[in-house]
Amino acid sequence: MAKIKTAYFCQSCGAQSAKWVGRCPACGEWNTYVEEVLSREDVTPTSAWKVGTSSQQVASKPKPIAEITYSEQHRIETQDGELNRVLGGGIVPGSMVLIGGEPGIGKSTLMLQIALSLKNQRVLYISGEESEQQIKMRAERLGAQHPNCFILTETGTQNIFKQIEQLQPEVLIVDSIQTLHSSFIESGAGSVAQVRECTAELLKFAKESGTPVFLIGHITKEGSLAGPKILEHMVDTVLTFEGDRHMTYRILRTTKNRFGSTSELGIYEMLGTGLREVSNPSEILISQREESFSGITIGGTMEGNRPLLIEVQSLVSPATYGTPQRTATGFDVKRLNMLLAVLEKRGGFKLGTQDVFLNIAGGLKVEDPALDLAICAALLSSFEDIAIPHTTCFAAEVGLGGEVRAVHRIEQRISEAEKLGFQDIYISKYNKKGVDFSRFNIRIHAASRLEEVFSGLFG
Repeated sequence: MAKIKTAYFCQSCGAQSAKWVGRCPACGEWNTYVEEVLSREDVTPTSAWKVGTSSQQVASKPKPIAEITYSEQHRIETQDGELNRVLGGGIVPGSMVLIGGEPGIGKSTLMLQIALSLKNQRVLYISGEESEQQIKMRAERLGAQHPNCFILTETGTQNIFKQIEQLQPEVLIVDSIQTLHSSFIESGAGSVAQVRECTAELLKFAKESGTPVFLIGHITKEGSLAGPKILEHMVDTVLTFEGDRHMTYRILRTTKNRFGSTSELGIYEMLGTGLREVSNPSEILISQREESFSGITIGGTMEGNRPLLIEVQSLVSPATYGTPQRTATGFDVKRLNMLLAVLEKRGGFKLGTQDVFLNIAGGLKVEDPALDLAICAALLSSFEDIAIPHTTCFAAEVGLGGEVRAVHRIEQRISEAEKLGFQDIYISKYNKKGVDFSRFNIRIHAASRLEEVFSGLFG
């Protein structure tokens, strides 16, 4: 057996105790003590991951930065173009990727789909939550077969490393990190100490063997990744899988990436046969309609580095039950209240006695302020019951003074609108400084005030 010395440390102030205490005597915080390993002597060869013998391990020495040579790393490209984009061009050997998301959002489906698509790689899929039969049922639903995809239902890291030494996988997937248990720590699976220790063992394996490791992580009710914050610092890439479980679209975002940009994202559509890549989401997010309806506009937004044209739907009607309602789906309701106040104060539209309902089509959640002008136009279109032509879109921010403000990457937004066949786009006139718009075949309407936009739309 391994000789282990442990102690309990406060996660707020770092105070040490020989046993667990409810309240820290140093800082006064409650339930902050977790068990940590002080020292251990491994006497069993398979107690943790080891590569080679001690004679093969070379101690690191300081080297001048000018003498360090760098060669472009060969990435493993998957058949999933959205994942390749998010990771910065493919899977980097020896990297550790953490994927988090709400329960039922499709994390396990995504990772199993990727495991089955890596035809030229030996993949080990470790599951601590599902049985082999459950994973087999999901694989049959996905309709993919991979003879070199191996399934292991195990939670003990020591047993996992025994199987890794025998199988020698080229890609490792763990579902999920909160279910793993290391015998070095006496606390239960999912605790702060267990999550940190298991991640450290897998990180050592990834770096020493050059095998990429994917970890699936749970999230808390606040939406952050469960476990210690150091978990996100230890891994190379942190991805979040977002979306409404009742909608079909999912977004894979990057919050940390040591091998690429954090501005990229991937968009998927959840189907009965798995996740489908959405290469051109603008065409799907916009309703295919022949005629125009009041209260519907198209806004040009940016999700990472990708321009998107999304449909904004609004309904403004007189309040019949006293206090007017303000409801927004996929948009910040506080910013909606701000835009309503601007329309009433600066535009003279009496919206204080109206019920206002706003919806971003497709189940997306948008925070880009460039959608402000499209929302204002949709609100007034519904309020006046005047339809805006479905070949018109908007891309501008609205200030508290009623001014139309410039937004970044306006050329990409205009290019996306032109590609989808739009004929008119309303932007801020301050976006025209230093930018050549003559190369576009779409009519560009530049305005500095809301009054200029509304006079052109509603007369």
